[in-house]
Amino acid sequence: MLRSQTFWSVCMIFLCLSLGASRAESQQKNTRESFEILREQLIKNVLVPNGIKDPRVLKSLGETPRHAFVPKNFAKDAYLDIAIPIGEAQTISSPYTVALMTQTLDPQPTDKVLEIGTGSGYQAAILSPLVQDVYTIEIVQDLGQHTKQLLADMNYTNVHCLIGDGFKGWPEHAPFDKIIVTCSPEKVPEPLVDQLKEGGLMIVPIGERYQQMLFAMRKVDGKLEREALQPILFVPMTGAAEDARLVKADPRNPKLINGDFELPLINNSRIPGWYYQFGCASVQDPNSINGVQVIEFRSTDHKSPSMLLQGLAIDGSVVRKINLGGWIETENVQLGRTKENKENREQSPAIAIQFFDANRSKLGYNYIGGFSGTRKWKKEERILPVPPATKEVIVSIGLFGATGVARFDGIFIEAVK
Repeated sequence: MLRSQTFWSVCMIFLCLSLGASRAESQQKNTRESFEILREQLIKNVLVPNGIKDPRVLKSLGETPRHAFVPKNFAKDAYLDIAIPIGEAQTISSPYTVALMTQTLDPQPTDKVLEIGTGSGYQAAILSPLVQDVYTIEIVQDLGQHTKQLLADMNYTNVHCLIGDGFKGWPEHAPFDKIIVTCSPEKVPEPLVDQLKEGGLMIVPIGERYQQMLFAMRKVDGKLEREALQPILFVPMTGAAEDARLVKADPRNPKLINGDFELPLINNSRIPGWYYQFGCASVQDPNSINGVQVIEFRSTDHKSPSMLLQGLAIDGSVVRKINLGGWIETENVQLGRTKENKENREQSPAIAIQFFDANRSKLGYNYIGGFSGTRKWKKEERILPVPPATKEVIVSIGLFGATGVARFDGIFIEAVK
């Protein structure tokens, strides 16, 4: 009898283990399928409508598991088009930024590419199936070690990692067909110019800490010929390169650039001082309060991204309150919906602000919005508290999931003394 009980006990243990393994495998399969669906939605709703057309780039974005390159607690957000903190005051770039830079780089199967700023390894992973070799450099020791191991574990065998100063390049493997820089120097470091092959292409954001321009640069007769693409924002560089900036932000006196939208457009469409230009355009409105140019958002799809952003420095230990505002006009606006199919006031035309600390962790969010229907130009403003640990903020305008038409002008932020 004892033997029989023992036998059945052992059988039950194996059955439970088998059922547990089966459930785990089923959960893993469901998770993989969910991530695949999210990647498909990202491509359909964000990347393609905003100019990412190269089928090779879209294929790589569709097959690369971005959730593996972010901390586990951010995995659920991996396929939102946002930057995500990865530690060491660094972030993984948004999928659109990675797709834009990759497409502009025009990767070819025989290319040898140098990447400056490995970060999470996601950009290198996207490039891996598109080129012959990727040589990538990360200056932050712990981050570099983690990413090097991650890329090896995921079998990206043609990605080669180095921990060191990326602005010195990797001379023993030069010259490179292409160079992609995912941090923002004030000017292109000379070693990178020297290590780029004649006729080679470099994609690099250049500019001040919060005012950067993405450039495509072609090496012709030993010098770089540059083409401005669009405004963009990357996280601070690390160490001496960031400290040595000639033009520094003023975190005690935050001011928006081109808040009245009157500066000439870049490439006939891009709005100076602002980035992440989704679902909007600069248009003329003789009825506007601040000049002639205003920003107009139009959307018929609640899922389509609709926003315009600008980053700036704020020292929350000094600036305790801010006044945020601007002018808004709407036409036939319908708010977004909650899961229970109720109106969602957060999915509305709004002037919004996000607060971040020194590690780029999000401290808070606030907005001036909730507007629906049709209304003429009206000034909206609010005095908002600033979390004491704040070091930078992102100011954004847009429809944020609403449909209809919304126009913005005279957007401002100022410290309340």
